[in-house]
Amino acid sequence: MNKNDAKAHRGRKGLVNLRRIKTFLVYHETTLLPFVREKAGLSNTIARHVISASQVSVGGAPVTLFDFKLYPEDEVVVSYDRIAHHLRHDLPIIFEDEDIVALNKPSGLLSVATEREKGRTAYRLVSDYVTAKNPRDRIFVVHRLDEDTSGVLVFAKKWEVREALQNNWQKCVKKRGYYAVVEGNDIPDSGILKDYLAQDNFQLVYVTKNRAKGKLAITEYKKMASSKEYALLDVRLRSGRKNQIRVQLGNIGHYVIGDDKYGEPSNPLKRLGLHAYELWFTNPLNGKEYDLQAPLPESFKRLFWKSDKFKKEEIGERKERREPHGRKGERGSRAKEERFGH
Repeated sequence: MNKNDAKAHRGRKGLVNLRRIKTFLVYHETTLLPFVREKAGLSNTIARHVISASQVSVGGAPVTLFDFKLYPEDEVVVSYDRIAHHLRHDLPIIFEDEDIVALNKPSGLLSVATEREKGRTAYRLVSDYVTAKNPRDRIFVVHRLDEDTSGVLVFAKKWEVREALQNNWQKCVKKRGYYAVVEGNDIPDSGILKDYLAQDNFQLVYVTKNRAKGKLAITEYKKMASSKEYALLDVRLRSGRKNQIRVQLGNIGHYVIGDDKYGEPSNPLKRLGLHAYELWFTNPLNGKEYDLQAPLPESFKRLFWKSDKFKKEEIGERKERREPHGRKGERGSRAKEERFGH
C-alpha cells in the first residue's frame, strides 16, 4: 500500500457510517418517491417523511422533492441521519450555460462519490450550486478527473446532453491538454509516447508489449520549462486511458511528482503534479463548441519562476487565444485558481 491510499489530506467530515445508510442504484427512469418507497421497503407516509426531512440524497446531494427525476446510474442513499444542505458561493466555475457547467477542480477533491465519501466531491459541490438556483435542476457526470489531479471538469445539466457527450466522447473531444511536472530535467524537449496499457488485479495500470492484452495509449508532450530537478510539460492526450500520463511518463523514467501510486518521486508541492488545463469539445446535439481552460496553478509556477524560458513564454498566461470555431462556437473563460471549502 502506498501513502496516497491513506489520503491524509482528506478529513473524516465527508465520510459516512455505512451502517446508517442504505444505497440503491437506479436502472431506469423514475421519480424519487416511488423509488424510495419500493427499494427501502417503506410505507408512502414514511417515504415522504424521510425525503422531506433531507434524509435522501442523489449522487451525494440531498433532495427533498418527491417527484425529483431519476435516471439510470443514479445512486440514491437513504440515511438514518439528516443530510445537510449547503450554499456554494465560492466555486471556481469556469463556464455555465443551459447545457453544461464546468469547474476548475482542485487537487484532493473526488469527482464523484465513493462507497464511504459522499459529501466532499465535485459532484456534490456543483449540485449544491445548481439546485440553490432551482431545486428541480440537476447535473450529470460526463467524465472524471483523478482525485489528486486539478483542472477542467465538466458536468451536463441535461440527461440527453450527458448521453450525447458520453456516447461520442472520443469523437467530440478535439483537445485534452494537461500540465505535468515531472522528475528529471533531462527529458527530451518533445516526444510522442505510444504504449499498450493493461490493468492488474489491484487496478494498477502498467505498460505491456502484449497487444492483445493491452489498449493503445498515445501521449504527446512538449517541455515548457525546467529547473535543476524538474521539468514542466505541456501534454496532449490522443487517447483516453486510465492513468495514461502518469504511467507512460513513469515508464520513461520521468515520474509525475507526488505520484507514489506508480513510483516514489519527490513531492515538493504536497500534491500530484498534474493539471488538466484545457478541454475542447463539441456538443453533438447542436454543434456548439467549448474551449474550456483553467490556468496553471500558482504552486506549479513557483517551481519554475527563475526559468528564462518560463518567463518568456508566459506559461499559463498565453497572449494568443483561439477564437471559437463555427457559428455556434463558444469558449469558456479561464477560472482563477482558488481554494474553497468542501
